[in-house]
Amino acid sequence: MKLQRPRGTRDFTPAETEKRRYIENRMRAIAEKWGYVEVKTPTFENSELFTIKSGEAILGELYAFKDKGGREIALRPELTAPVLRMYVNEMSVSPKPIKLYYFENCFRYERPQKGRFREFWQFGVELIGSGRVEAEAEAIALAAAMVSDIGIEADLCIGHLGVVRGVLHDLDSQMQAEAMRLMDKKDLEGLGVLLADDSDVKDRLLALIDADLDEASSIVGETGAIEQLKQMRTLLDHYGVEYKVDFGIARGLDYYTGMVFEMYAAGLGAQNQICGGGTYRLAQLFGGAETPSCGFAIGFDRVLEVCEVEPPNKPTVAVVYLPDVVEDAIRVASRLREGAGVRTTIDISGRKFGQQLKHADAIGADYAVIVGAQEIAAGMVTLRDMRTGEQEMIGLADAVLRIRG
Repeated sequence: MKLQRPRGTRDFTPAETEKRRYIENRMRAIAEKWGYVEVKTPTFENSELFTIKSGEAILGELYAFKDKGGREIALRPELTAPVLRMYVNEMSVSPKPIKLYYFENCFRYERPQKGRFREFWQFGVELIGSGRVEAEAEAIALAAAMVSDIGIEADLCIGHLGVVRGVLHDLDSQMQAEAMRLMDKKDLEGLGVLLADDSDVKDRLLALIDADLDEASSIVGETGAIEQLKQMRTLLDHYGVEYKVDFGIARGLDYYTGMVFEMYAAGLGAQNQICGGGTYRLAQLFGGAETPSCGFAIGFDRVLEVCEVEPPNKPTVAVVYLPDVVEDAIRVASRLREGAGVRTTIDISGRKFGQQLKHADAIGADYAVIVGAQEIAAGMVTLRDMRTGEQEMIGLADAVLRIRG
């Protein structure tokens, strides 16, 4: 019986892995151009890190367990809380704002379905230590730049929880939380039922969900949250970011406090959200000083489903040799790898010359560099184009130029 991978996980073939690494590195390059630096946190954390804000009920959604020392442990379901825990432990005295990014796997114990896995990857950014609109606008613009760079057309929607909570402020905390949950699920029918006994709140909230920024001003008045969004509008216009205001965004994570945003891409069906983020204050929950922060996470797996950008072709070369020149063949392979940076393989299975050529063809090598006594005597190699069968004895440096195109 073949052993199968655990439910909700995936294997990635070499071609898939190469594409994933290429897209990941493009995102890294953009984050670093914007002044962000990479951090890493443990794959598992103390469960309290995730329950302290969301409550014990969230453990049902996590891979949570007791370790051999009886400690309550959970595999991380997201990265914001771990990064803020690290900030409090290691970086709280660093100059502000602190600009961090990460690319890590996360885990949630849920029913696998299209676009949702039990092990998934996030590329995220946390901007810690600035509560200004300029910081929030930078986070949004950076997310838009990353998604655009890999060729994905996405709809960007921005909201503000302060505006929504201003409408809900007369309700008790439990009712507010349930209303926000229904908004996050886009369940407007359920929202109407929940607020059936308060027609004023219901009417204002439903009107707000469909309102643009100017209409929202007339519904809730010129509040501080509305003013922040108007400042945001100006800044994002300077960044050249296209977006729309959507006060129906509530976000599933309950640590968000103000501005929130989401990005949606076509071709993913119902699970079409590829990025989400906003402003939050978590540091004080983990023993630090209250610290304004904002950030976002890109659902890397969903991005890969619709990303059509492909890695540039990296030619593969097979060094093919006769038994009496194996040492020379190894030196040629080393020069191709180290000196020229060419992806190079050499036979390690004792195949005869003809079998080596057949194997080079079987693995999809673009070129064969043939090394024999004649080539060694001439200080050259024979370069064979595996696609056309054409070959020529040339110097190794010229061969490299030909391989690189």
